[in-house]
Amino acid sequence: MNSRIDQRTVPVRTLHGGEKIPCMGLGTFGSDKYDADTVSEAVYGAIKYGYRLIDCAAVYQNEDRIGKVLQRLFAEKEVEREDLFITSKVWNDMHGDGQVLESCQKSLSDLGLDYLDLYFVHWPFPNYHAPGCSGDSRNPDSRPFSVEEFMGVWRQCEELVDKGLVRYIGMSNMTIPKLEAVLPLCRIQPAALEMELHPSFQQPELFAYAQEHNILPIGYCPIGSPSRPERDRTAEDVEDMRLPAIEAAARAHQVHPAVICLKWAVQRGQIPIPFSIKEAQYISNLKCVTEDPLTEEEMEAIRAEDKNCRLVKGQVFLWEGSGGWEDLWDPDGVIVTG
Repeated sequence: MNSRIDQRTVPVRTLHGGEKIPCMGLGTFGSDKYDADTVSEAVYGAIKYGYRLIDCAAVYQNEDRIGKVLQRLFAEKEVEREDLFITSKVWNDMHGDGQVLESCQKSLSDLGLDYLDLYFVHWPFPNYHAPGCSGDSRNPDSRPFSVEEFMGVWRQCEELVDKGLVRYIGMSNMTIPKLEAVLPLCRIQPAALEMELHPSFQQPELFAYAQEHNILPIGYCPIGSPSRPERDRTAEDVEDMRLPAIEAAARAHQVHPAVICLKWAVQRGQIPIPFSIKEAQYISNLKCVTEDPLTEEEMEAIRAEDKNCRLVKGQVFLWEGSGGWEDLWDPDGVIVTG
């Protein structure tokens, strides 16, 4: 293990309450390829090196192993609980009355923590699919987005804040029409929005909307998720690391194209949460944002590479009668309010 990174060199972002958090996190979704022990050992090494933001979720099925690693780090005096910013998420099958509290308590128990720093609604509807299911799998109980149903879940998240179980709450996989429908109804505003963000899918309108509403954008798939499950792959997908502007910047800075994707993300203002189990990669991912920034010209060239290429299409959440995965993302700006 390389020496610990100097925390003062890592850029930070500011939550709406004024708290500073690191500009780079570690994702823990194993993409159906890595088991819980492998992912948790990467968390152990990453925190020892200097990561302080760890993005977890109940559906990743590894929070209990990550919890053992966190307890190990605390026992070894590597970090204190207050040094870390730990997130988790409620999965789609736990949206019913009282189930959000149950889900949060299970994550806290698995992680061995008294509180979470940020708790997300993972997807804005209760459309369930089993982990690892095929891309054409459909649940007969799936249905379109409902403002009433979503706010029922959000009210439960607000109660988690009231109870001191979580410090901030956030939304994920939302769209501008959905946000416009629910934000005026929120007693506690979301602190962050997890969204797919990478050079070929920059979501400039949603990104700007979040920033304008003091919601911090956290970007998943920041390098184009080359190890994403097969069910999320289509022939039209763009490889971010082969975009001309990315390759040109990589040559100029003499680094891997993945490093350029992460530099771009941080300099743009979002928090990327790349997943890696390899020590050299997760060290490089954090270290790269502390040195050798991209030029304004390189940033502009990458901005111009946006292909509107969504990789995580969410087709497994579709309902009977839907036209296609685009319906999940409000192609006509239509919100179902039943």
